[in-house]
Amino acid sequence: MPNWSEVRELYPSLKRWTFFNSATFGQISRRSLEAMEAHFRRREETAASDFLSWFEDADRLRGKLATLIHSSPDDIAFLPNTSTALGILLNGIDWRPGDEIVTLEDEFPNQIYAPLHQGPALKEVPAAGLLDAITPNTRAVVVSSVNYTTGFRAPLEAWAPELRRRGVLLYVDATQMLGALRFDFEAIQPDILAVNCYKWMLAPNGIAFMAVHPGLRGRLRPLSVGWRSHYDWRNVNNLWHGKPELKTTAEKYEGGMLPSSLMYALEASVDLMLELTPEAIEQRVLQLASQTRALFPGALPFEDTAIVAAKVDDAPALSARLRQQGILTAARHGMLRVSTHFYNDESDIARLAEAL
Repeated sequence: MPNWSEVRELYPSLKRWTFFNSATFGQISRRSLEAMEAHFRRREETAASDFLSWFEDADRLRGKLATLIHSSPDDIAFLPNTSTALGILLNGIDWRPGDEIVTLEDEFPNQIYAPLHQGPALKEVPAAGLLDAITPNTRAVVVSSVNYTTGFRAPLEAWAPELRRRGVLLYVDATQMLGALRFDFEAIQPDILAVNCYKWMLAPNGIAFMAVHPGLRGRLRPLSVGWRSHYDWRNVNNLWHGKPELKTTAEKYEGGMLPSSLMYALEASVDLMLELTPEAIEQRVLQLASQTRALFPGALPFEDTAIVAAKVDDAPALSARLRQQGILTAARHGMLRVSTHFYNDESDIARLAEAL
């Protein structure tokens, strides 16, 4: 097993805070900070003359993310956020009159706002009735793998095969899962998996990625087209002038420059996760979450998630009082939300128990 005490030392903010809020913002490790600093030193030394090599490094990161989620590097595209991923889906297919999108009740606003704004009818249904809510007009199901308020984990392994059989697209936002819990893209086969990396992936905000299934890539149009859309964009000495010939890989959804410094920070975080192993991280996170859940008589009974949601009197006031004692949590829709990651430990839980 990893030496979790040594791992914890990589996160300097934990010396000042008892941190139970990775579901809002994950912490940045010293390794990620050093990776960003090294990139800026390199820019200074080379005057950015080697900028094409940054894209080779981005492809290296694609491979590591593919290893993390069990996909192909060709499936991976880098984005600024998951709103962009959902925008690509909603703008990239031809919607027909009467089409509808199905999502879950109490979903994250992304999954509600974007479909309502784009035009297809939106149905919000309880998880137990999702498959029953599918009709011949349903074109897509848009869900979070883990609910941001309650910690409910969607049974994607059961839903995905049936949705494929009915020809319904599956979009999964795994922002509240990946980095703490494992996700098997090959086994579940969503059409799009989107992840914002500033939470459980422990990267700075501004970097996200999506994995697009090969079966969808051929008919899903890019949201934006730029100088990197043409397959031969690396030939910067003689860029193509004309209609671009798009790649068949998910890279075609990127279009322009990438946030290189943020990607080096993300790579350092992914390297650590692969070093620790996703299996060990998940075991550690769920163990800590279980111990934390035991502190709250009103905790929701979801044992397969890193989010502990507890019904308490005046959750915002309780979260504010805990913050005054240096303990960071969150309040969401009347519940106190406590989220554990692999850098937490038993001393954090003891301090929370004492404060409560």
